[in-house]
Amino acid sequence: MATVSPSWAYTLQLPHDPRAPSIARATLRTVLAAHGLAELAPTAELLAAELLANAQRHTRGPYALRVLPMETGRLRVAVWDTDPRVPSGFADGGPPPALPPQDAEGGRGLHLVRECADAVGASVLRELGASKGGKLLWAECQWDGLW
Repeated sequence: MATVSPSWAYTLQLPHDPRAPSIARATLRTVLAAHGLAELAPTAELLAAELLANAQRHTRGPYALRVLPMETGRLRVAVWDTDPRVPSGFADGGPPPALPPQDAEGGRGLHLVRECADAVGASVLRELGASKGGKLLWAECQWDGLW
């Protein structure tokens, strides 16, 4: 059983580069294994992959992956990017946008996140001092062990 003492969090800064999501997913697997949470890797990696792909595809600036254990027994996987626009239906509690046609090449990622996560949310960040603004999209997956 994994325990966390002291608490931990990781943030990986990523350039706008097509290789960045793959590097971030590998880093996530390593972090989870190091903290005895390898059983969360498949779900956490899927959540991260979709959020990272969204940042890579729909923004032009850098982005970051953040991994954070929550006191609620959940693991939060979050992606920050420079675009303050929150995708439709992601954090407002409303229904997601309609699924794209079956032959469409994209448009299903955030639907997948909403279905696989135990909770999702978003924060729009204003530019203040050292902050770069943008948004933070997050998804949580439940872990039944001790923190």
